[in-house]
Amino acid sequence: MRKALIAAAVITGLFASEAQAADATPRADQLAFRELYKELVETDTSVATGSCTALAEKIAGRFRAAGFAEAQVMLFNEAALPLDGGVVITYPGTSRKARPMLLLGHIDVVNARAEDWVRGPFQFIEEGGYFYGRGTSDMKVLDAIWIDTLLRFHAEKFRPKRAIKLALTCGEESGARMNGVQWLAQNQPELLAAAFALNEGGGGLTDGHGTVLSQSMQTGEKANRNFELQTTNPGGHSSTPVDENAIYQLADAVRAVRALKFPVRFNETTRAFFAKAGASRKDALGAAMARLAANPADTAAEATVSADRGLNSMLRTTCVATMLDAGHAANALPQRAKANINCRIVPGEDADTTRAALVKVIGDAKVTVTPVGRIRPIAVPPPLDRAIMGPAEKLVARYFPGVPLVPAMMTGATDATFLGPLGIPTYGVPGLWSDPDGNGLHGLNERHAVKSAYVGRDFLYDLVKIYAGQD
Repeated sequence: MRKALIAAAVITGLFASEAQAADATPRADQLAFRELYKELVETDTSVATGSCTALAEKIAGRFRAAGFAEAQVMLFNEAALPLDGGVVITYPGTSRKARPMLLLGHIDVVNARAEDWVRGPFQFIEEGGYFYGRGTSDMKVLDAIWIDTLLRFHAEKFRPKRAIKLALTCGEESGARMNGVQWLAQNQPELLAAAFALNEGGGGLTDGHGTVLSQSMQTGEKANRNFELQTTNPGGHSSTPVDENAIYQLADAVRAVRALKFPVRFNETTRAFFAKAGASRKDALGAAMARLAANPADTAAEATVSADRGLNSMLRTTCVATMLDAGHAANALPQRAKANINCRIVPGEDADTTRAALVKVIGDAKVTVTPVGRIRPIAVPPPLDRAIMGPAEKLVARYFPGVPLVPAMMTGATDATFLGPLGIPTYGVPGLWSDPDGNGLHGLNERHAVKSAYVGRDFLYDLVKIYAGQD
């Protein structure tokens, strides 16, 4: 996924005829797509309670039922991790010269506590113009589109020049047991080998009332690192408290992290994004974006832009407390207190510089700051290849008149990080869109706009067909 808010804000535009058609009663092919999407969402693939293997097998069954040969459908798994399987589908090309393209998607989702949700997290519910359920946005809508696209190609007997590979994998969200893309890269890299890959991470934003304001192609992403803050104390009986309390010390440290604001750091992609998108908006926020791109020291412009949570995350490294663990008994002074700090690091900074900033702002040698969790490779930004950008720009102009396609940096992290070392440039595709509040990604009552799902399906079908027809 999509992992975080896709920070993009461009000009207001009317939907093209393709987009307007989504307001009508769904076509038969859209209803069939809806059923596929529903099956994906209603199959629990969270690391806590679900199984990616079960969903991978259902997907493989769909391709076999459609007439795909056994050699085109490969289920894979680690024997010791039976719940974390995935599937790779191969659609053959006709050209010996054209290298394959890869469609990438993770089928696992973030854990969901059903008691906190208004609707069951693993029930697919359409209500008020949205599809609700865990994974509806991150990222089973795109998974369903990739599956549907290949099934449509097969039914139409489409013969692309490029072979098309579809890798649907587990472990992107937690990686607690394994990451499917990493496993393939290490064990069967030939299944991933491609000239380029299309992935989550791009797309657009609305004004919150259904009007699409942006479309972006993701051409870079932040690095994801976790740090554990820990304080310790001899403890003792709670009836005789002391000032040196591990929980209080940790609370002071967390409060200091809350106040930490990293400096603005532009790169080629984000500077171009803020300049172009800002100039296009024709409002106060757009003007501030353009001024800040021209002069990162403009504090007034920075304050205006930083008030938008998505744009703020594109500007700088961010660190936030996400988990706490403290104490061992209700009637005892805490002997240990821990907090997880999740940092999303912009290109040009790294885990060492980020840890140093945390240590400095905390200012307490008794608080340890330790890197924890899996370490992903640093994402490699793909080139702004005209063979990739050109067709996408033309389709955006057709589906969303007046809305330009803007390269953007994703504020989260994706499995693209494992493709960089294989030399596969990876792009987050446009076509879908989200709302300014993030649509509940990784949180409660996740949703995705019905219109976005249907329009995005047609948009990406067209885009994949164009790329697949290239030499």
